[in-house]
Amino acid sequence: MPKHQPDSVRRESGDGVLGAYEALLFSDSGGLTQFGAFVEILAPGARSSHVHWHEDEDEMVYMLEGSVVLVEGEDEVPLEVGEAATFPAGQALGHRLENRSDSPARYLVIGTRAPRDRVHYPGEDRVLHVERSGGGARRWTTESGAPAEPLPK
Repeated sequence: MPKHQPDSVRRESGDGVLGAYEALLFSDSGGLTQFGAFVEILAPGARSSHVHWHEDEDEMVYMLEGSVVLVEGEDEVPLEVGEAATFPAGQALGHRLENRSDSPARYLVIGTRAPRDRVHYPGEDRVLHVERSGGGARRWTTESGAPAEPLPK
């Protein structure tokens, strides 16, 4: 059935070095393979990810509730309900969202699901290599290609 409710979709959550988050994985629950779409909820003080950019995948966020600060390169821009931010594939400018408010922030994330992607983490000397075919292998290296440990979540 194509209808999915927030209380019945697959969820992912965590509370590590980036802070508490929950993701409602709508596209995964619906079996979509061409793009990903999920609602992420960031607790106050949490960050969406380490600063990163994608070689092969476009990404977009659309604010549904609350507010966040978009950190992109040296710039910081507030995002409010009804506003969006877009990140074209291959644009080597790292980004992340930070919830600096006292309330949870909720936003929709939509992104390409390219057959393969390289996710760069500027300042961390890490690259995540994603291969979606053959079981979806994920491998971490340094920028120079040496094997590396994953970044903590």
